[in-house]
Amino acid sequence: MADWIRRLVGGAGAPKRALDVAVGRGRHAEVLAAEGFSTFGVDVSVDAVRGAVARAAARGLVVRGWCADLTRHALPLEHFALVVVVRYLQRDLFAALVRTLAPGGVLLYETFTEGQRAVGRGPTSPDHLLKPGELRAAFADLDVLFYEEVLEPDALARLVARKAGTGRV
Repeated sequence: MADWIRRLVGGAGAPKRALDVAVGRGRHAEVLAAEGFSTFGVDVSVDAVRGAVARAAARGLVVRGWCADLTRHALPLEHFALVVVVRYLQRDLFAALVRTLAPGGVLLYETFTEGQRAVGRGPTSPDHLLKPGELRAAFADLDVLFYEEVLEPDALARLVARKAGTGRV
């Protein structure tokens, strides 16, 4: 995902807003901030948010943290040029992720597929594993720039997709 973030960095001008959903330790939020995005990280865990913000600050980077359960708190409409979701699956957020993208905004999504069960580590619940082709189908209204499903070293689906509109990341 970090490679895609770097590829999507736009030209000069005001920093564009990026959101790291389920920010965890903030690894991707740090990449976003280092690439010049005005970066926000959201997670249900206050400890995760505090840690991600502190780790970024220790590197001289600014990540704005938001502790929220996104099933209870709505994402802002057409607000982010880039939304990153890595190794997190909450199907009822799919529509909200599209709505929070600004026109021309890009969604980077990577998470586990059912094939992960064969790997012998990681999630095993169907609630946390995508079916084959499910990620692409979930975001069919976006312009898919890249899609793949791999089985090694982890079974993952990866999507890079752009929302229609004149804005660009």
